[in-house]
Amino acid sequence: MRLIRNSVRVFNNGAVVRVLKIERKLGLGVKFEDIAEVVSYVYSKVMADGDMDAGSWSCGIVAGLINDMPICQELLECNMAEAEAIVRQYLLENL
Repeated sequence: MRLIRNSVRVFNNGAVVRVLKIERKLGLGVKFEDIAEVVSYVYSKVMADGDMDAGSWSCGIVAGLINDMPICQELLECNMAEAEAIVRQYLLENL
């Protein structure tokens, strides 16, 4: 959405490809109305329905750092193990 002066980081999906094609086709004449269908009311479709290609949706740069999707139990166990290791290391160095 750079051409309509609304730059934002987005998750790379099929909808973003569609927006880019529209922008390339219309060039500087592109208006919000030309891409509104792909960029409006997206979050409810993504969050509620889990449809990652529902539209162009913004996300932070950290999305590029995600390399796995553990279940909650695995995530908590990993976080607790890391916290325990940090505490143990601190105690070893300071006692």
